[in-house]
Amino acid sequence: MWKEIEPAPADAILGLTEAFKKDNNPKKVNLGVGVYEDGQGKTPVLKCIKAAEKRLLETQTTKGYLPISGDPEYSLGVQELIFGAESDVIREGRAVTVHSPGGTGALRVGGELLKKFKPNAKLWVSSPTWANHKGIFAAAGFAVEDYPYYCPETHGVAFDAMVACLEKISPDDVVLLHVCCHNPTGVDLSATQWDRVLDIAVKKGWIPFLDFAYQGFGEGVEADRIAVEKFAAAGIDFYVASSFSKNFGLYCERTGALTIVTTSKEEAETAMSHVKTIVRVNYSNPPSHGGLAAQIILQDEALKEQWMGEVAEIRERIKAMRKALVDGLAARGVDQDFSFIIEQRGMFSFSGLSDEVVAWLRENRAIYIVKGGRINLAGLTPSNIDYVCDSIAEALKR
Repeated sequence: MWKEIEPAPADAILGLTEAFKKDNNPKKVNLGVGVYEDGQGKTPVLKCIKAAEKRLLETQTTKGYLPISGDPEYSLGVQELIFGAESDVIREGRAVTVHSPGGTGALRVGGELLKKFKPNAKLWVSSPTWANHKGIFAAAGFAVEDYPYYCPETHGVAFDAMVACLEKISPDDVVLLHVCCHNPTGVDLSATQWDRVLDIAVKKGWIPFLDFAYQGFGEGVEADRIAVEKFAAAGIDFYVASSFSKNFGLYCERTGALTIVTTSKEEAETAMSHVKTIVRVNYSNPPSHGGLAAQIILQDEALKEQWMGEVAEIRERIKAMRKALVDGLAARGVDQDFSFIIEQRGMFSFSGLSDEVVAWLRENRAIYIVKGGRINLAGLTPSNIDYVCDSIAEALKR
């Protein structure tokens, strides 16, 4: 059947990684892939995860299936992490959580559940957004629309345009919002701006779907959840897709969660009954290993403290690389102002590098950057930062 079928195009980001792997240049640098790398250019296994896995190996007595929604203790740990342990949402039982295969799985399951009960809804994403968002929700059956988000002139949020669009969105629609460390821009809403967005959501009645993939990578594990706390306090229906790929380093274990917040415990139980039917015909029940390791850490105060310390080290390394890049370009006499990169948060930056510069860097210096100029600051290390700065400076002068 495949003789007359054209190959599908490669994924824009993963395809770039494949090209990087095949490149024989010993100086090659990958600033495209969306994973954290340490100062040696490796994606590490966190020490707290090693300790949790050792305990799991010593105590696990079965490889039997998890429940459809996952281990209840995992679900509670996720809720305490994203809402705070003392949250009224948890105390009142207004939220249900299912253990999903990564944040991507959480988005897809949430999308299918929403499509089931809102078949005519549109799904709105920021312009720009993570490259996979549109594909995930289109596959779930949604018509996907854009709302303004990033302003290239100011390197900040185009907030007035964003608000004007959000106020026109139908109450039957769904709006996807990045909680923190916006991918791909690195530009986040302020607390005051979140208040305005929440006011619009309450007034207009559309459903917020919060993508929380980078908790801890912005300002801190607790500080980064401010938007989630605001929506929880509003007493409205909303969804949260969270991921443990980045902040626990569990990339290959596909560990995430979908949390559905309702206005009552009874409604939450109804939501859980339906989300289980979505999961059952998709992957039936979640993979256990990564979730159980994360669960051990979240239940053990010493391991949790160690984890938060390791996340802080990751966060500070990324911030240091932001400053090193900006200072390095300035020291090389680059006229263009890149100081805004220091103010952005998380792993990514809309660097302002043109597609022409991006292409030149790849072809002539084996530096791989996603089209549009998004760079992963975690791909920078003490050993490659001078090479990258020299190369960008040369490309811009050309």
